[in-house]
Amino acid sequence: MSAKVRVPKGLGNQDAVDFDSMWSILVKSLREINTKNASSLSFEELYRNAYKLVLKKRGETLYLRVKEFEEEWLATQVQPHILEALSPNLLIASSGTSAITTANEKRAAGEKLLGALKQAWEDHNLCMNMTTDVLMYMDRVYCKDFRKPSIFTASMGQFRDYVLRTPLGSASNLTMAQLLNSVILDQVRMDREGDIIDKSLLKSCVYMLEGLYETEDEEESTKLYLTNFEPEFLRASDEFYHNEGVTLLLDADAGTFCRHARKRVKEEEDRCRSTLSPLTLVKIRAVVENSLIKKNLREVIALENSGVKYMLDNDRLSELEMMYDLSARVDPKKEELKKAVQSRIIELGEDVNKAASTTTQIPPAKNLKQDGEKADGEDKSESTKPVNQQTAAAIKWVDDVLQLKEKYDNVLAIAFQSDQGLQTAFSRSFTDFINSFERSSEYLSLFFDENMKKGIRGKTENEVDLVLDKGITLLRYIQDKDMFELYYKKHLSRRLLMKRSVSMDAERQMISKMKMEVGNNFTQRIEAMFKDMDVSTDLTSNYKSHVAALGDPDPKRAEIEVNVLTSTMWPLEAMSASRDDGESAPKCIFPTQVETVKQGFEKFYLGKHSGRQLTWQANMGSADLRAFFPQMKGTKKTRELNVTTYAMVILLLFNELPPGESLTCEEIQAQTNIPFNELARNLQSLAVAQKTRVLLKEPMSKDIKYTDRFFFNENFYSQFNRVKILSVSSGNKVEDSSERSETEKKNNDTRGGVVEAAIVRIMKQRKELTHQKLIAEVIQQLTARFMPDVNMVKKRIESLIEREYLERLEDIEPPAYRYLA
Repeated sequence: MSAKVRVPKGLGNQDAVDFDSMWSILVKSLREINTKNASSLSFEELYRNAYKLVLKKRGETLYLRVKEFEEEWLATQVQPHILEALSPNLLIASSGTSAITTANEKRAAGEKLLGALKQAWEDHNLCMNMTTDVLMYMDRVYCKDFRKPSIFTASMGQFRDYVLRTPLGSASNLTMAQLLNSVILDQVRMDREGDIIDKSLLKSCVYMLEGLYETEDEEESTKLYLTNFEPEFLRASDEFYHNEGVTLLLDADAGTFCRHARKRVKEEEDRCRSTLSPLTLVKIRAVVENSLIKKNLREVIALENSGVKYMLDNDRLSELEMMYDLSARVDPKKEELKKAVQSRIIELGEDVNKAASTTTQIPPAKNLKQDGEKADGEDKSESTKPVNQQTAAAIKWVDDVLQLKEKYDNVLAIAFQSDQGLQTAFSRSFTDFINSFERSSEYLSLFFDENMKKGIRGKTENEVDLVLDKGITLLRYIQDKDMFELYYKKHLSRRLLMKRSVSMDAERQMISKMKMEVGNNFTQRIEAMFKDMDVSTDLTSNYKSHVAALGDPDPKRAEIEVNVLTSTMWPLEAMSASRDDGESAPKCIFPTQVETVKQGFEKFYLGKHSGRQLTWQANMGSADLRAFFPQMKGTKKTRELNVTTYAMVILLLFNELPPGESLTCEEIQAQTNIPFNELARNLQSLAVAQKTRVLLKEPMSKDIKYTDRFFFNENFYSQFNRVKILSVSSGNKVEDSSERSETEKKNNDTRGGVVEAAIVRIMKQRKELTHQKLIAEVIQQLTARFMPDVNMVKKRIESLIEREYLERLEDIEPPAYRYLA
């Protein structure tokens, strides 16, 4: 609703108005207002005079006269006063030639001019507010009707034109606005350089620029601050921070650069809030981020002895956090930071791989130590034997990778705010270097094996869970999971059959974790191994009951505990005894008393499961013997010996020998049929290892030869009633190159069948498919288990075509196949 101005009584009846006399009164009053001497004025009377003039259609003349007055006042009174505050040196400095030598002189000269402008602006605003009160009726009626800017708005434009935009001298094109920009920029530069400035004075002048507009429409985007000052400020800031970045790169380290850059961003934000205008905050932040940070980030990240590599190696998490913050400001993907961290992870990972490979390549010794004991005659100061070094290197490789993972998980969480993109990059880097190491699957399996046998002994449930989780984390990175499964089954089989596991609960917990990580298909055969062990326990119990029911009167009858293994579920090819030339070994010849029990079990088992075939794996068994040593010191001459099945067969041969008689290695092999490599290892355990020397060897040496003679050691002594004698090869060790090649060959053969099954499965569903799409789908399906070789997939396709599972589609581009039912 529009405001109504009530007409004073009696005014409407006057037909004529003496404009000149009324204007004389008004102009005199305006002069008093501008000279701050308005206390004696009657604003009601002045309002009436202005009202009369507008009412009698003299509003236009009044409007123009007021503008002329203000114009003259600004030109003759205000501008000269401001020029008096202008130092000649300041004028010279603004032209590019500095005549001011000290920061104090610059600051003082600038502040003097800014103070004069501030005072002039505030006076002008105060006076025009009072003038607006006098001319209120003119603004509401005349200005509104004729669409003129209010007298206040018009006077603001006059201040802009006659104070800020008027040339400072006849010989100079420099305006006060340009000089003002120069002074403010100089003050800001001094503030950036650490000098003290009058920020409130600066704020007042900025407020003036925000209150002036390019046009009388007074649109936000036409503020002089935005059109006149801000572009110059941003340009000068860009130049300043470009130069500062260059200087910092030369003089500062990466951590100092990061701290300084963050400080600069905060300073500029605070400056906009307190000294300049919040309108510039986003823009000046972008200038700092671009000119100081983005243009120099790559060089800062790569700085020698202080960059990201140095920060990572020396756990400078606070500096890394700053580096992350700067990177995030200028690049949402943090590409440069990501590349640097990935590169360092891969470098460190390759160092771990190289250290493990160097140890693995040490040629194996001919004679190996057993359970940490040194053979007789061995130098006590000699370092650990190579095979044990290799196994230790395998465990160390996993530990080193886990330490590296833990370190970078910590960096990711603390310094990089658990950034998802960086986490993905970290995982890719670990995947790359772990899979570049050809023994990663084997070493990870050995890590689990070592922990399951003794590493978790004495640990709490939570600690065991933590160890398993760490191993599963590495399994997540391994691409050839089928190789890991092969090794894990091999090592697990030995733990189960040799009863080496510390905790069966931990074993089953491990299977559950693997199932969650890689799926049911991965663990089916492993779970079947546990099922066989459970069934075998029941089977042994039933057999004992069966023997008891027969009423066998022989008190010396050997007891037997049998594990019946499903051949398709257990890695029997890795467990079976073989000769040094790789051929399958002949069956072991068991002593009569053992053979009798063995045949009895076979009859019992096959009576319940007709059609099945039992193959005895003597190399995987163990036995408990009670041995009598006539010359043992002490009153008790017997000891219980826990030995391998092969060692049992060897020792029982000496029961048939008279005291003092011996057997050669060749004779032992002839009577037992034990492969020489297994025979040598077991004889080393029985006759060479110092604390388990149940047999005596002539000549005494670490090597085993066919002509060596072995005697029963009647003087054997051990402080323990139960003596555990393990074959030197009973523990898992790192495969040598030939074993590794054989394992890879067998695994590739298995992969061929898996690839064919995937091809048939896909084609059976799709019926027809192009060559490229078939290759892509096969790789996609199998990637979770292993990374298929494209050439292998092609060969399997050709094989299926030859066997008429598939056919090529003729005269079709691109090449395609059809499934044949």
